[in-house]
Amino acid sequence: MTSGIIFDIRKYSIHDGPGIRTTVFFKGCPLKCDWCHNPEGRAFKPELIFRSNRCILCESCLEACPSGAITRHGDLILTDREKCRTTGECVLVCDAEARELVGRRMSVDQVMEEIEADRAFYDQSGGGVTFSGGEPLAQPAFLTSLLVACKERDLHTTLDTSGYASWTVIDKVRGYVDLFLYDLKLMDNVRHRRYTGVSNQKILANLRSLSELGHRILIRIPVIPGINDDEDNLRQTGAFLASLPVQPAVELLAYHQSGLAKYDSLGMEYRLPEVLPPGSLRMEGLAGILRESGVQVMV
Repeated sequence: MTSGIIFDIRKYSIHDGPGIRTTVFFKGCPLKCDWCHNPEGRAFKPELIFRSNRCILCESCLEACPSGAITRHGDLILTDREKCRTTGECVLVCDAEARELVGRRMSVDQVMEEIEADRAFYDQSGGGVTFSGGEPLAQPAFLTSLLVACKERDLHTTLDTSGYASWTVIDKVRGYVDLFLYDLKLMDNVRHRRYTGVSNQKILANLRSLSELGHRILIRIPVIPGINDDEDNLRQTGAFLASLPVQPAVELLAYHQSGLAKYDSLGMEYRLPEVLPPGSLRMEGLAGILRESGVQVMV
């Protein structure tokens, strides 16, 4: 039976498509965006989260760890992540819930059981299911099976994606997707590589192909001050979107710092500690630049 790895299933979501939705977060992403607010979704395997502010220094985790990856230094409990085998013994003995394994393998039937439990909310609100991440397209067989199962149950489907995948993968799933939430970050390919780790050429080509085929698309642009909020990038973005056969609506998403604590709990370095969220006036100004290209913009 087809299975995949996810890191969360969020119920009653209202920001990931129309109506009340269940959002399934796939684990693993080929992009490494500096501003990523779901860093636990990057790796394609389970990871250990350690929230030091919850730790009561009981040392149960030291005794439980089979690889000797956990040590105490004064009032600090340290985890050597190179030694850690993410077997979860330390999580089981942590009564303070300072330790958590993020990422679990689930079958299509297991995920669908959780989705089906909220059907009444979808029917009342015009909602449905959103597949997000990470990057769902990076687990194509699992995603396809889930989309097919949703369509068999007449559920509205939304795919939240960076668009970074082969067209072969997208072509296989697109017929089961009612709405694409499609991320656009930077138009300049060199800058895109610098801040995300990958080229944007495949992303732009796939977006154009989906538009040519008449799919319903909502463009999402995360506004990261000092990285993609310059006028040149916004004008290039507007010109590209205006050139598409079917012009999609655009949603500007203001950068926020809600994910910073996750980096520390994962033992990861956050590369944009000095970046602050843009104000409402700044966001409206950027929306105005895009609207000059004739695209419909929401903030």
